[in-house]
Parts: sequence; structure tokens; C-alpha cells
Amino acid sequence: MSPSENHRPDLDRPDLLRAAWAGRFAAVALDNTTREYPYAAHHATSGPDDRALPVELHPAFATSYDWHSSVHMHWLAARLLAHGLPTEQQAALTAVLQDHLRADHLATEAAYLRAAPHFERPYGWAWLLRLAAEVTVSEVPEVRALAPGFVPVVDTIADLVTDWTASAAHPVRHGVHSNSAFGLLLVHDAARVLDRPELVATVGRTARTWFGGDAGWPFAWERSGHDFLSAGLAEADLMAAVLSPEEYRAWAPDFLATVDAGAQVLRPTVVCDPSDAQQVHLYGLDLSRAGSAVRIVAALRTDGDDVPVAGLLDAAVDELLSSGLEAAVGEEYYSTHWLASFAWDAMEAREGAAR
Repeated sequence: MSPSENHRPDLDRPDLLRAAWAGRFAAVALDNTTREYPYAAHHATSGPDDRALPVELHPAFATSYDWHSSVHMHWLAARLLAHGLPTEQQAALTAVLQDHLRADHLATEAAYLRAAPHFERPYGWAWLLRLAAEVTVSEVPEVRALAPGFVPVVDTIADLVTDWTASAAHPVRHGVHSNSAFGLLLVHDAARVLDRPELVATVGRTARTWFGGDAGWPFAWERSGHDFLSAGLAEADLMAAVLSPEEYRAWAPDFLATVDAGAQVLRPTVVCDPSDAQQVHLYGLDLSRAGSAVRIVAALRTDGDDVPVAGLLDAAVDELLSSGLEAAVGEEYYSTHWLASFAWDAMEAREGAAR
């Protein structure tokens, strides 16, 4: 996501650093990107003869429980390869990406998205564009060689985002896949990496229209029992990316005005039943809040001034990040098929390593 300065110079929790988790996350990524079942297909069946298997519909992303999770587990694999892994893990994940992200597979995925323009909007689109950006600028030659195959995917998603934002009067503010702010943030950052200035401008205009007048976000109303995003922090994260530093420092304090020392948004969640696919979203909520908080703090402190809400968010990061980590590498597939992507994103932000 957005570049940020390291939010604390010493990073005095080595147990929260990428180096402590890369190998375990690589094992999770390899398992996910090679596991075909169970798979929750979201294909809209057109008739009694429309019985294609997931791998036939989605030759690139027919693993990791569902399409969007498969996409961002492939992103995680690519990021881990760029980070560096032991030789055996490096070779295994490279082979998976080379097999799955072939040009013909990606052309099939692009054609499916054009034929079903509401499929995975905007969450899946955003993660796929982010994967395309990662592959395109990867420091790993074998990964970067896959970039030409992503051109039809990027063209398709750019068109879909442009059409969607032009035809929607209001954003979606739920803390789940349909959240507009989170999707736009990933699209915006990927479009910058991919040198798609028109798409960057589209996201910027849309964000200003949908969110520019917001103030006093009711953080006390968050969270619901299956959120994996803070709608408020996702919005503040997006606006940090699209507004100038001066504009953001004028906008953010009013938007974040309800965040005080006792705010629930700063505290980890409680998951009573880790086998409940909806409840475990709350692990992801903690991880995504940690990443957003780091980027928001960096944007608020660009001029060196001490903004009180920045200190509150900064102090909450490590506890939020700690909350979801073990679930990301545990035994419950409802957690392990996706959480590590959000954990790695938050760790990169915390270490100042994200683009």
C-alpha cells in the first residue's frame, strides 16, 4: 500500500517483524496456492449445463478456498519471494506462480471478469490489480517475467473500476469485501505502480466525492461480528493516499475526532469460536486496523507536528498486530486461507517497507 516512514525507530518487538514470520507464512502461502478444495465458488450459474469446475473457470485462482483469497495468497507468495526465503521454499513458490500465472490463464481470468462485471467488486479487483503491480516491479526475475500476461487483466480492471465509480452515487461503508474505501485504496496504489495515471485520477476524484465531506466518523458503532475492516480507518487510509499532506492534515482530525484513549477501535477483538468462518474475520480486523493505523500516523506526522490522535493510533499498533498472528498460521482453515496476507501488509507498513 502507500509508502510510509517507520512509525517507531527502534521496532522493539522482534516477534512482530517479518523476519520472524516469513518462513511460516511461506508454508501457509504454499499450502493455499496448491489446495484446490474446499473451494467456495461464487459463479452465477447460467443454466443446467453450466457445470464447470473452479479450475476450468479460474485456471489462475482456483485455490485457497475462494477466488479473492486465492488472488491475495498469490500476492503474498510474490511478496515473500521478494523478501527472500530459504532455497526450498523460494523454489516451490516460484514454481507455483509460474504455473498458475501463465498468460493463457490470466487471459481466461480477464475474459471472465469482463463477462461478469460485478464479480468480486471491488475487493477481488483490487487484490488482482495489486498482484499485477507486485509482479510487474518484482525484484525476482522469474516473477517479473510473468508481467506481460497481466496486461489484459489490468486493462479489464481499469475499465471495470472506471465504469463502477462513474455509475455509483454512494460508497459502500460495511467492514467487509464490499467496502469501497479499501478497494479504492488498493486500486490507487497499484495504479501508481503500474503507471496508470488516468486510473489514479479516477480513484482520487471518486474518493474526494464520496468521502471528502465526512467528519466525526462514529467509531463507537464499529465493529459488527464479522467485520475484517474498520470502515472508518479504511476511509482515513484511502484519504491519506489521495489528498495532499496539507489537505489530509486539515481533513483527518475532524474525521477522527471521536477517537479517544478509550475507543474500542484501538483495542483487539474477541473471537469466541475460531471455527466460525464469520467470527474469524475479527482476527483480520485487528490486522487490517494495525496496517491502516501505521499509514494514517505517518500521514499525520509528515510536518513533524504532534497530532494527539496519531499518538493514540500509534500506541495501538503492536497489540492489534499481535492479536491475529497466531491464527494466520494455525490449524483452522477459515483463518489460514487469508489472514497471512493482511498480517504481512501490516508488518511491511510497520517496518516502513511497503511501497
